[in-house]
This record gives sequence, C-alpha cells and structure tokens, in this order.
Amino acid sequence: MLIAQRIVRDITNGGLRQGDVLPPERTMLEQYQTGRGTLREALRYLEFQGVIALKPGPRGGPVLLNPDASHLASTVVLLMQLNHAPFREIVQVRTALEPMISNMAATSISPEDLADLEETIVQMRDHLDHQPTFLEANKRFHDVIAWASGNVLFGYLVDSLLEIMDGTVVGIDYPSHRRKAILTAHEEIFFAFRDGDPEAAQARMTEHISAYERYVRKKFPEVLNEVVPWSPLT
Repeated sequence: MLIAQRIVRDITNGGLRQGDVLPPERTMLEQYQTGRGTLREALRYLEFQGVIALKPGPRGGPVLLNPDASHLASTVVLLMQLNHAPFREIVQVRTALEPMISNMAATSISPEDLADLEETIVQMRDHLDHQPTFLEANKRFHDVIAWASGNVLFGYLVDSLLEIMDGTVVGIDYPSHRRKAILTAHEEIFFAFRDGDPEAAQARMTEHISAYERYVRKKFPEVLNEVVPWSPLT
C-alpha cells in the first residue's frame, strides 16, 4: 500500500480539504510512477477507508471526504468479536476515558463548542418523547466534549465508542424516565463546563457513565456479557 501512503501524504502536505478532487488518473500515474492497476488498487483501498469517494462520469474522479469514526468502530468490533470480548469491555473503556476527557475539555472548550453543547440539551429536551432524535442529540453531546479536548485521537475514539454503544443495536431500550435522567445528567455536566470547573465536569461525567452501567446491569444484564457482532461497512 505504498502508493496509498504517498497519496495520503500528498493530501496532507497539499492542504487539501473535503470536497477537493485529486488529480486525474494520467497525472497520478506519472506522479507516482506506477501502473494503472496498482494506482486503482490504492484508490479503492482509500475509498474503503473513507478517505475518498470515487465519483463516476467525465468530470468525476477521487473526491476527498472527511473521514468519520465508522471505520475505527468497525475495526474495534471486529477485533473484539475475534477475541470474544463482551460489550462490558466497551463500557469499561468509556468509563475510564470520558471523565478524563471532560476534565481536559472543561479548561479549553470554546464559546462555540459550549453553545453547541447547550444546543444538544435543547434538542434532547424538545424531543424527550422521540427516542431516535433524543439519542442522536445525546451522542452529539459527548462528541462535542471529546473534540473540545483538543485531542483528535480522543475525538475519534469517543466517536467510535458511541457508535458501538448505540444501545438500540444491542437491544437496550431507553424509556421516558431513563431519558429524563440522561437529560438531567447532561444539564449538570453542562453547568460544570459553563462554570469552567474541570473537577466537577470529571465527577459528573463519571457519575453519568456509571449510571448508564448500573441501568444496563439491572435491566439488561445479559447484554453486558454479549459479544457485539461485527458487520462490514457498506
């Protein structure tokens, strides 16, 4: 995958952004001094990794995407399934990771991110009776905090954990009283961020994640011991 590595290096060095089109095939063949089959294999690999989309047509070509955490999540689940690792281990990682991230983010969160955080709470409150929208806003809340830490890896790790921990995938339901409890927890965490209090942010996030584990252990104990099934990306 040497050609794929060189393409990625040139993307980053060239300052390319989402939506930019890579050079035509003929140009890339000359640039990388490689055969058409090898180049196309490299491009297909980058497409599979979510780096580019191969747009068909006369004005098509490799278009740069903004990679998300779905590929990381898929790889993690695949490795877990091969090692017979249960859902409980995902919860443990999140319990260890998110409180620390909250501590970091509380000292560096921007006004824009703070506004985004508050907006997720508004969405959760407005859609308390609509679980899909509520859960999407819930994921966005944790996503904002992770990226507000200023650490890109934390952002992708939490994104991937949230994708894996989408309870609806493994059969976890969130009735109205549980959604209200989540909303209250998010409000308390938000207040800590608004006040610039990293210790409170960490403590409240710890309690929030621990409450999730207690809820699952009580209502869906079998889920914690299940291996999350891997499914390939399409």
